[in-house]
Amino acid sequence: MKLVFATHNQNKFTEVKAMLPHHIELLSLNDIGCDEDIAETADTIEGNAILKANYVRNKYNLNCFADDTGLEVKALNNEPGVYSARYAGVSHDSTANIKKLLKNLEGKEDRSARFKTAIALNMEHEEIMFLGICEGVIIKEPRGDSGFGYDPIFQPKGYDKTFAEMTLTQKSEIGHRGKAMRQLIDYLSE
Repeated sequence: MKLVFATHNQNKFTEVKAMLPHHIELLSLNDIGCDEDIAETADTIEGNAILKANYVRNKYNLNCFADDTGLEVKALNNEPGVYSARYAGVSHDSTANIKKLLKNLEGKEDRSARFKTAIALNMEHEEIMFLGICEGVIIKEPRGDSGFGYDPIFQPKGYDKTFAEMTLTQKSEIGHRGKAMRQLIDYLSE
């Protein structure tokens, strides 16, 4: 089975590909010759995932899934949320995003947060949504050099390590994307 994962993010592609069964041939946007940046204009994480999956399905006539992930920080009214990747500007600069988030949390007691991943599958024009949530806290200084995005400052509930201090396998077992991906895999295996 061939399936397109609507992403240009190589870190995300590698993380997801490692989770899929071998009978699924995973293709990225680069693999299908899609070099445009698919606009994420929805006001929800779920809406952006749907936009991307439908774009690929309609333009390339290929079965596709897309994800969108947001970090929701309780003390900041669930910011950065849908704007997580471009919180500090359109350049998708993780270091700048982390700095802005930590600055906005200065003086806040409640540092609880959650990562939320929505995966939209568009297969044979049937649309299905899968959600994964990982609760945790935002620590005061980045730790670890694995992962990407906000991983160095997100410590999942019940753990003393950040996502950036965990192996890819550990992160996938407990993380938001892993939870949503397992639902997708279960669906594809039926």
